[in-house]
Order: sequence, then C-alpha cells, then structure tokens
Amino acid sequence: MLQPLVAVSTDVKHFENYDWHATPKQYLEAAIAGAGVFPVLVPSFGDRLDLDRLLESVDGVMLTGSKSNVQPSLYGAEATEANGPYDPQRDATTLPLIRKALERGVPLLAICRGIQELNVALGGTLATEIQERPGSLDHRAPVSDDQDERFGIRQSVSIKPGSCLAGVFGAGEIMVNSVHRQAIDGLGDRLQVEAVAEDGTIEAVSVRDSRAFAVGVQWHPEYWVHADGNSAKIFRAFGEAARVHAQARNGLRTAAE
Repeated sequence: MLQPLVAVSTDVKHFENYDWHATPKQYLEAAIAGAGVFPVLVPSFGDRLDLDRLLESVDGVMLTGSKSNVQPSLYGAEATEANGPYDPQRDATTLPLIRKALERGVPLLAICRGIQELNVALGGTLATEIQERPGSLDHRAPVSDDQDERFGIRQSVSIKPGSCLAGVFGAGEIMVNSVHRQAIDGLGDRLQVEAVAEDGTIEAVSVRDSRAFAVGVQWHPEYWVHADGNSAKIFRAFGEAARVHAQARNGLRTAAE
C-alpha cells in the first residue's frame, strides 16, 4: 500500500537572513520509520492556506514540539518575556488546522507544543512555569549539551484504564521523556485525560467524540522511536489510523468515480 500522506506542522525560524518554515528531523524520521507515513510540511501562513483542500488530500495530521509557546492571549492570559518565545504564525495555522481535522475525522497526533495547541484550540488554558507550583515536579530537561541526556526517559506516567492509550500501551505506568515547562491547566472541551504524571500534571489527552485516532502527549516519543518500545507503539497506532483513513478515503473516491 502507498504511504499515507500526513500533514506536519512547522515553526517559523529566522536565520541566514531568511525566514524558514521547518520542523526537526526527529519528527520526520518517526513519521516515516515509526508510523510508515509520508510527512508533508505545512508552511505556517495562517488563513492564506486552504486547509480544507489540504485535509481532503492527507490521511493524518502531526503537530510537533517546539521551543516556542502558544500565544497566551489565545487562552485569556498575558504574554511575558519569561514565557516566550512565541510563534504567532504557527498558532494561526495549527489551531484552525486542529479544528478542521477533528471536524473531518482526520487522525491526529499532537506532541509537546502540539498537545498544548490541541487544548487551546478546544477552549482550554495552559499553566506556565509549572516547576514553580507547590508540589510539582521539575519537568524541564536537564542542562546539558548532550541531547540524549536532555531527552532521557526518566519520568513515569500513569495510563488511565479504559482510555485510548490503554489500548496502545495497556493500563498502568510507563516511562517517558517528558520535557516541558508548560502544561494543560483548564481542560479543553471534548478532551479527556489519558495519562498523568505522579504530581498530577496532565501528560496525555484524547478527543472524546472523535471519529478517528486523536491523541495528544506531552512527552517526546519521536526521539526514541527506534530504541524504545513505547515510543514506537504510539507511532504505529497513529500510522495504522492513517492507513485506515486512507483506505476509507480511497474507497469513497473509487465509488464516486
């Protein structure tokens, strides 16, 4: 079977006197090797893009992590220099893309910044600098030049029994590489909690009434997709959902012809 096409979010970065629309290699590698899909980068041009046309042509959407944070004004908070950097062009693209993908039943995998975008797109709010909250763990990466150390699998999360992710991992605890300083605060409409850290931080959600796989995780399964079984499992689940969607879409197209 042909590789399903999956739309992948991009960050806007300025370097070498250009504005680049790009995403880290690890996400693309995980999409190809872990999910078995063809990643297609979506430039962050907001309402200049015909997202309905895009979603007619792809079989999944993957939202990547990023150093930038969602613009706080989008969930009723105030932007601060400490909470940045921000990427308003990405926000203007991913939030409507999320809503339209869910309307159409296109499979969705939202990672790190992606789970926060998913929550905000559905009316939720975010907590910033969560390491400063009383009783909270420090979910930030250790200070190191070694990326393997920064993204080390060192935190346990508890998967809710009967949840979507319980079907992927089984219920109970798994170890993940959760690296973040923001987290879901007020849960968005239609979202349900899939996994929590031992301090109660929401680490995964799913969309309750979605017609397809629609999951957000706060950790980084893309980084260890080749070496960690649980990281590989979530990409396999996403890839299978994309293939099911592709088969259904191609079947409808064939019938119409």
